[in-house]
Amino acid sequence: MSARLALVVSPTEPALDAAEALRPLHRWVDAAEADILVALGGDGFLLQTLHALMDAGRTTPVFGMNLGTVGFLMNQFRLDGLAGRVAAARSFVLHPLTMEAETVGGEIVRSPAINEVSLLRETRQAAKIEIAIDGRVRMSELACDGVLVATPAGSTAYNLSAHGPILPLNSDLLALTPISPFRPRRWRGALIPDTSTIEFRVLEAAKRPVSAVADQVEVRDVRRITVTSDRRVSLKLLFDPEYALDDRIVMEQFLT
Repeated sequence: MSARLALVVSPTEPALDAAEALRPLHRWVDAAEADILVALGGDGFLLQTLHALMDAGRTTPVFGMNLGTVGFLMNQFRLDGLAGRVAAARSFVLHPLTMEAETVGGEIVRSPAINEVSLLRETRQAAKIEIAIDGRVRMSELACDGVLVATPAGSTAYNLSAHGPILPLNSDLLALTPISPFRPRRWRGALIPDTSTIEFRVLEAAKRPVSAVADQVEVRDVRRITVTSDRRVSLKLLFDPEYALDDRIVMEQFLT
């Protein structure tokens, strides 16, 4: 029996045009009834789709086709052969991060992140941040524009732009990467086991305000942030065998 497919589409003109051409070629079901979601759009839309699945408590695999800009997490868009491509696809399981942020006013906000959790200064004042791993302070003061924690799947996104390392998909590691560090100037970050609890404490939070961002969710004026990997949640992406995510991550390390 072939898989029941549902089509989810980014509200952009290229994705909407592609969906119009694709819809007559297959029998589609509602997303809640589907075995597999076919997502048309870019990387940002794919992240939105995965977040919507988490919010609904579902683990439906997603086969993305790129109608965006970069499409690092997507397959190539083609009208033909979709059923065969989905049947032959390789699957990769991603585990999101969980961010727990406490604001200066005492509010607690929890949010998942598939790519990264980043802390960013809100004003011209450099942020000053203490970093602890599993309850032990590893850096008493990092003066910087910010700092982030990236998953292997997210290590080629903002983390790479901040000169962080590219992580193999099966590495069971997280990248801890500073953003424009001022002191200590030579610190380039660290690789942390994904079983670790990473805690950031914002120093001088009133004078040097910092926001925390979990993918697209921003919390302003934070004073303490805890980041953990949530292995209870498994998100499954499907890729053409010749376009596998682990191969693409390896190839990124050889680009000049």
